[in-house]
Amino acid sequence: MAFQIALDGNVNNTALQHWNKLEQGQPDQQTIFLQSATRATGIMLCEAARLQVDGAAHVAYEIHQRENVPTIIARFQSEQGQTVTAEKVVTLFTSYDTGRNTRTAALAKLAEVTTQGPGYDRLLRASAQAWATYWADSDVEIVGDDEAQLATRYMIFQLLIAAPRDDEYVSIGAKTLSGFGYRGHVFWDTEIFILPFFIFTQPQIARNLLLYRYHTLGGARRKAQEGGYKGAQYPWESAMTGEEVTPRWVPAPAGHPDGQQQVRVWTGDIARHISADIAYTAWQYWRATSDDTFMVRYGAEMILDTAVFWGCRAEWNNTTEYYELTNVIGPDEYHEQVNNNFYTNYLVKWHLQLALDILEWLRQHEPVKATELTERLELTPGVCDHWRHIIDRLYIGRAPDSKVFEQFEGYFARRDVDLATLEPRNHSVQALLGIRATNETQVLKQPDVLMLFYMLPDEFDEATLRANWDYYTPRTDLTHGSSLAPGIEAILASRLGAPEPAYRLYMQAALLDLKDLRLNTEHGIHGATAGSVWQAAVFGFGGLRLTAQGVTAAARLPAHWQRLRFKLFVRGEQREFVFDNGPQS
Repeated sequence: MAFQIALDGNVNNTALQHWNKLEQGQPDQQTIFLQSATRATGIMLCEAARLQVDGAAHVAYEIHQRENVPTIIARFQSEQGQTVTAEKVVTLFTSYDTGRNTRTAALAKLAEVTTQGPGYDRLLRASAQAWATYWADSDVEIVGDDEAQLATRYMIFQLLIAAPRDDEYVSIGAKTLSGFGYRGHVFWDTEIFILPFFIFTQPQIARNLLLYRYHTLGGARRKAQEGGYKGAQYPWESAMTGEEVTPRWVPAPAGHPDGQQQVRVWTGDIARHISADIAYTAWQYWRATSDDTFMVRYGAEMILDTAVFWGCRAEWNNTTEYYELTNVIGPDEYHEQVNNNFYTNYLVKWHLQLALDILEWLRQHEPVKATELTERLELTPGVCDHWRHIIDRLYIGRAPDSKVFEQFEGYFARRDVDLATLEPRNHSVQALLGIRATNETQVLKQPDVLMLFYMLPDEFDEATLRANWDYYTPRTDLTHGSSLAPGIEAILASRLGAPEPAYRLYMQAALLDLKDLRLNTEHGIHGATAGSVWQAAVFGFGGLRLTAQGVTAAARLPAHWQRLRFKLFVRGEQREFVFDNGPQS
């Protein structure tokens, strides 16, 4: 019989080979290593592995140095009923996270963990202890619904395994670390959908994720300058340097309704709302943690310099006497190159007011920092007055004599589609109708108006929320459109006292990857959906809301749930929340 292990350096990322092999070798007959370097940036990587077989006599180890795939084979004889154990331990170091030679570091660590007693058992105990700590702070307990409990914990697990514990220069990509979709790039998914989980359960990790955006301000400033603007404009897809890495063209899927071979990707050029999304999340972190040091050293600069960008980007219309934001894409990517997207415009107004408030807070509490940022970012009285004028006159569309906001200018005039007439189907509306045809309808990939209502709940009353929910939810491609929408809609349904739709939407999000509902989990876990599931449990069913006065709760559990329990860190204090199917216990 034989056991075989290998280190495979031939893994690629969506047909893109990132690594060049440098060296491979074998310090002894049970150990192999593979040293590589990234093609573009030269970051060194070394993996080392050791194979140990116990329980069999006369184990013979062979090493085969296949090109870029060093391999160990252990051959032995065994009898029926005999227990033979194979233990493979792997270490990995990069030049990014160690000052030593990566080969030296990987081999030294491997020797350490495999020579101090039974390696696997000791590593397993240490792992279990670490996980017990994380689960104690991050778990959501659901009593009365085993499927929801399993699915919710699965999504939490996906977030925890992707998080940078000790590194403030990396973030979480849209597909976490589970697949090659989007090539590991970081989107607004991280700030709006994933970060709230960490803000309230693992605030140090949340701080690291926000510092990634601080350290990539240089890339954001270069993107703004390339567009002819001042300030900082964060890229739609970000990697290590913070430069824009969104591809402008991608291959069209087979049978594309528009008959195209290549599809133009506009998000890198005009999906600008991400700059306000990041400012929003920096504020949310500060409000939840009271981490004034973060705001003074990092957060304020991020918020203020992105506000400088918006001050340049807003366009004055002499005819309407309103500021406008034209040629944008909101969260709803079925509609490209639209004017005055509600989500973008409203959040920009809110962002500019936040910037003014932060600047005033700095002047009162950290005047030296206020002066330094005012001078460096050129925050003159004229700039601040310009922001106030934009806040007062930025266009917000609304249906006449109605509480329904217009998702973007001209949306109400587009063709309505009864989504029920397209059933049964296994594809998105855009895949069925094509990009151009879908763009001319009212069908939404994601309801931008409702997304904004979720993010700024104190800005709108329940009657306004209900009117917009009733209008936009039937027009949203919830089953096959954006995987980001169901979890957020579940929260809003809970707020509106609609437990059955809320639960249905919740489970649609929670089971997305466990059941591969979109038939694309092979490309990686939907990290934003995982974050939205936690938010739906806590902010939706738990009814938690953070206000200036503290935390409020208005739990609305599904009828068959017996209990919902979770813990949150709020302003430095950990609190446990337990809801029975009724009042808080």
